[in-house]
Amino acid sequence: MKSLSAKIKIVVTLFLTICSISLFAQESVLKSTNQATLLGVGKAFLTDTYLSPLEYNGLTLSLLHDRINPTRFFDKKLLLQQQFQMQVAFTKNPSASASEYFGEVTYFATGLYPIFKNNHFQFLGGGGLDTSLGGIYNVRNSNNPGSLKVSVNLGLSAMAMYNWRRFTFRWQVSTPFAGMFFSPEYGQSYYEIFSLGNGKGTVRFASFQNQLALRNYFTVDIPINNITIRTGYLGDFYRTDVNDIITKVVSHQFMLGLAVESLNFGGFKAKKNNQFKSSYY
Repeated sequence: MKSLSAKIKIVVTLFLTICSISLFAQESVLKSTNQATLLGVGKAFLTDTYLSPLEYNGLTLSLLHDRINPTRFFDKKLLLQQQFQMQVAFTKNPSASASEYFGEVTYFATGLYPIFKNNHFQFLGGGGLDTSLGGIYNVRNSNNPGSLKVSVNLGLSAMAMYNWRRFTFRWQVSTPFAGMFFSPEYGQSYYEIFSLGNGKGTVRFASFQNQLALRNYFTVDIPINNITIRTGYLGDFYRTDVNDIITKVVSHQFMLGLAVESLNFGGFKAKKNNQFKSSYY
């Protein structure tokens, strides 16, 4: 009996030890941050009736940094996506007799929550904030050669991801639903707005009535040895109709870059971490 009791104690001890190790392993799982930097090249179409009634089209280039990291919200299931993009375009009118140049810096911060998930597929939905600062410059105009573009919006976003063999496919669509943007009156000069202080009515509330936008983003991750190549397509459509001015900026770009997984921590966690040794601190 004593031998049997001792064996039972040993089995129970081993069982509890295995359970504790398993729980510790689950708690010690560190979620990494996925980030990628991509270069884009494609074609842009510009229409701004403040500058010209014609549509200009030509080459567009962009630099995009895309970052997705876990958060502590909603039982640590909510993901935060941040995108920072710089884009330029060099366009001409249909007769190639005049040029327009476009430049813009955009920042997106979007919270995404997993609605459905299995071993190969997951669907996420959410929303967030996007801000942009840029403008269009027409070399032919002398009085009003430029058009300032500034906007702040709240938007909705949906993302689908699918793992197939070695590849990861992602499709994401986003659109703003409310915000504010800047637009002068037709024929109103920027000197009148900023120097004389006559800027009444230039900041407008944005809704589906006067602003339509859609961002379509498709990527494929291709792992090769120790690197992951990310390639895909980025399509942007933006249109405003206010103050008798119609603005439309459309671009289609082929994207190519590298994606990496990283663990990000700072402060005392960077200096006093038993699992990782900093090469700097």
